[in-house]
Amino acid sequence: MRNLKQHFLLDPSVTFLNHGSFGATPKPVFREYQRWQRELERQPVEFLGRRFTGLMAEARAALGAYLGAHADSLVYTQNVTISVNIVARSLELSPGDEVLATDHEYGAMDRTWRFLAKERGFRYINQHIELPLTTEEKFVEDFWRGVTPRTRVIFLSHITSPTAIIFPIKEIIRRAREAGILTVIDGAHAPGQLPLHLDSLGADFYGGNLHKWLCAPKGAGFLYARPEVQPLLKPLVVSWGYESETPSGSTFVDHHEWWGTRDIAAFLAVPKAIEFQAEHHWDEVRRSCHQLAAHAQTQICDLTGLAPLHPQTEAWFCQLAAAPLPADTDLTLLKQRLYEDYRIEIPVLNWRPSPALGDGVGVRDGYKLIRVSIQGYNTKRDVDALLRALSALLFVR
Repeated sequence: MRNLKQHFLLDPSVTFLNHGSFGATPKPVFREYQRWQRELERQPVEFLGRRFTGLMAEARAALGAYLGAHADSLVYTQNVTISVNIVARSLELSPGDEVLATDHEYGAMDRTWRFLAKERGFRYINQHIELPLTTEEKFVEDFWRGVTPRTRVIFLSHITSPTAIIFPIKEIIRRAREAGILTVIDGAHAPGQLPLHLDSLGADFYGGNLHKWLCAPKGAGFLYARPEVQPLLKPLVVSWGYESETPSGSTFVDHHEWWGTRDIAAFLAVPKAIEFQAEHHWDEVRRSCHQLAAHAQTQICDLTGLAPLHPQTEAWFCQLAAAPLPADTDLTLLKQRLYEDYRIEIPVLNWRPSPALGDGVGVRDGYKLIRVSIQGYNTKRDVDALLRALSALLFVR
């Protein structure tokens, strides 16, 4: 893989293996972002008062072509947290209703649903998913056992944040549609890692981040809604778009895109991020990144003697890979020493508190995991540096 490190602004003294948290933006895309910011400042009234609708329509059209979705089924948001809040706060759920998720969901999203469940009286259920995963069919059946006659919404990650697993969501979406259950998909890690065609995927609502694996500027995300369910959504922020005469041609867009005065440069730079990846043959980059992520996961598991959480095939993970750590690992100390002593930026986490499973992974305090991100700027040298550090830190007491 041709290394792309020279195109990024990352600190060269840091081995950066944490693209999954906030992403990193290539220099050409960052320049485009700043160009739009300067354009705004040059004539703010012209930019926001006269050009806003047209500029955002062009940016949505480029995003729609990339995501396989009609532009009027998309609105730009800052991130998936906002996208899911728009949906969750709009749905009229009440006592007796259930929202079914897994126990692999992102913490901020769990908090969103729990907050609303407490306020409105519905149940938010995190269905247990047995690990290690074996087949897609077993995953679907394990999850679907949580569906009851009271299930109104299924909330599911496309790629999980803590465990870095690609969930086979298409079959669950199909079953949910047949059962009359709404689907809300957290696609924070999917755009840029997985090819998407949202119109054919069939999810009712899909939120994605563009500042992660697509490498757009920070604060670029989106919400997709099928035309049939768009009327269910209420504005999270009520502004001039609410009672407008649909200058964009879409009530969905007008209600959710105009939030008053704000910097939209990150959204307008998204087409440049798409162009950057196309110019650098990103399908090839992604394949090479997956191979390096698989190597990292295998080597860490060999080092610890612990099995991975899923089969090591492309069906289950892409550029993001998690590996279990020994039960007695001091995660706070490990993270501190990885960064301070070795200048390695990587997340370690205590995930899913659970009873001991007898295999050295599940413990009373939860699974202990390390999550490796591999992006186009990473090389085998980065992974080797991590393996040397873990060899020293995990087994030196």
